[in-house]
Amino acid sequence: MKCYGLIVLSAVILTGCAGCQSLNSHSATRRGVVRVAVIGGMTMTGLWQEISQMFEEETGYSVEVVATGQREGLAETLREGKVDLLTMHSGDITTDLVADGYGINMQPWTRNELVIVGPSNDPAKIRGLHDGSEAFRRIAAHRANFVDFLDIGTREVCHKLWDKAGIRPQGDWFLKDESADHLEIVNFAARNNAYVVVGRMPVLFGKIEMKEMEILVENDPAMRRPYIVIEANPERFPKANIRGARCLSDFLLSNQVQNFLAQSASNRRGGLPLFYPVVVRP
Repeated sequence: MKCYGLIVLSAVILTGCAGCQSLNSHSATRRGVVRVAVIGGMTMTGLWQEISQMFEEETGYSVEVVATGQREGLAETLREGKVDLLTMHSGDITTDLVADGYGINMQPWTRNELVIVGPSNDPAKIRGLHDGSEAFRRIAAHRANFVDFLDIGTREVCHKLWDKAGIRPQGDWFLKDESADHLEIVNFAARNNAYVVVGRMPVLFGKIEMKEMEILVENDPAMRRPYIVIEANPERFPKANIRGARCLSDFLLSNQVQNFLAQSASNRRGGLPLFYPVVVRP
């Protein structure tokens, strides 16, 4: 029988855990439902459905998606005790869930990628770069229009890239985001012949309209954002499926899932992964 677990020392290594044995598919009985809240990108791409099926076949648990979508709504499901496990982008929201006692055992388990999109005439000549900070240096040097997208995660990545580039962006080329909503940001940039940083997945899946804009910079590890997994705190939610949540959390960080993220053809689009592992194990 297999058993999944994680101990973090100076690196992530595989160990044993309590209560998460795999079952023979011919004799297994269902071990209960693990209720989850999942960020929308994972269900949109089908990643979560694949991993859930792997987990159910491996352990005998059943996974129920209670909520999927934006971070704020997902966090509320955990605060209200409606889910046993939550996975979404890391940030202040997830840190507060743990600090306020709603969740425990927060760990990163995968990443997605942000990209720089811009007009086809590419005034700063950044097309084909795989270094976001170098692209930012060229944009600033050319004083090419750049939109400061008012998205929390995007701004975190951009701040890191500007800092790495040694630039404090300011001037009439550094444009305030005045788009109607997040899905209109590329159209707003296009109207201003500007560059902007957005998620690669919403571009590839048509959630963001591109028109004459295109992806110019991608595949920079510094432009990847981690997703975390959080389990419900049993002290606050004693009726939660704590064992099932821990089992699923450990499964996400197992060799099986991490290598699936690295190697699976279904997790690739446009030649690159949609989701990156946090560690690839032999």
